[in-house]
Amino acid sequence: MLLVTLLWSIAGVVTRHLDTAGTFELTFWRSAANAVALTLLLGGQRGFGLLGRQLRQGGRVLWLSGLCWTVMFTSFMVALTLTTVANVLITMSLAPLFTALISRAVLGQRLPGRTWAAIVVAGIGVAWMYGSQVGGGSPRDAVGTLVALSVPIAGATMWTLLQLNARGAVSGQAPNDMTPAVLIGAVLSALLTLPLALPFQASASDIGWLTMLGVVQLAIPCVLAVAAGKVLRAPEASLLGLLEILFGVAWTWLGTTESPTPAVLGGGGLVLAALVANEAMALRRPAAARAAA
Repeated sequence: MLLVTLLWSIAGVVTRHLDTAGTFELTFWRSAANAVALTLLLGGQRGFGLLGRQLRQGGRVLWLSGLCWTVMFTSFMVALTLTTVANVLITMSLAPLFTALISRAVLGQRLPGRTWAAIVVAGIGVAWMYGSQVGGGSPRDAVGTLVALSVPIAGATMWTLLQLNARGAVSGQAPNDMTPAVLIGAVLSALLTLPLALPFQASASDIGWLTMLGVVQLAIPCVLAVAAGKVLRAPEASLLGLLEILFGVAWTWLGTTESPTPAVLGGGGLVLAALVANEAMALRRPAAARAAA
């Protein structure tokens, strides 16, 4: 999951180097490259015939998860073109809270106090990091923030669906392989944004960068995220996902002329402290308790 967040985090710094790609064209090329890479990766790994059967027979949970990936793939890039990166990242920091609430409502999971405390502290840290950079509240910023809000909601739903699918094994039902849901999300995102992306205006350089994002920033880490979701509890996986914000700041610092402010350093320290404390306390639980969980 740490590797996943590191790869996810490169989107911001790469988009700062694009030349002419518009809002929906940017999203289309990234999602299309992601769909092609996932088709080759999953088809080569398990056989294209089996992949097709999994898509046809995956059931409601698989396709609902695919819709969640569609929303995340599309809304994130659209939101970045409508409002500041700070607004988008602050909104995304709500993901652990949404995940905890949805997991509690759907799965009945009782969260330990340490996880609730870590969610609160991490949220404060993220707000501190970017609070001084939030836009002045223009209508465009408001629309961008609303679009960005769909990302943590969809992400929280996706993590919960992974847990719901895994519970099928506990109740005697074989769980579905949820990895094809990422492919569903990529294809639907590309199809959704294609009409809005025409006529294409992106330069060859832009297409190259966006293709790289589709493969390295989406296809590979999203497959790994599904694998991580099989063994991590949904709120903890979502909480670890906040590291994408810290890594994103580091990439921007290294790849542009920007440098982190004291607020970024202080808020980032809070996020890291919350994550380390939560995971350290989880590791200290007795082996029997961990096995039961």
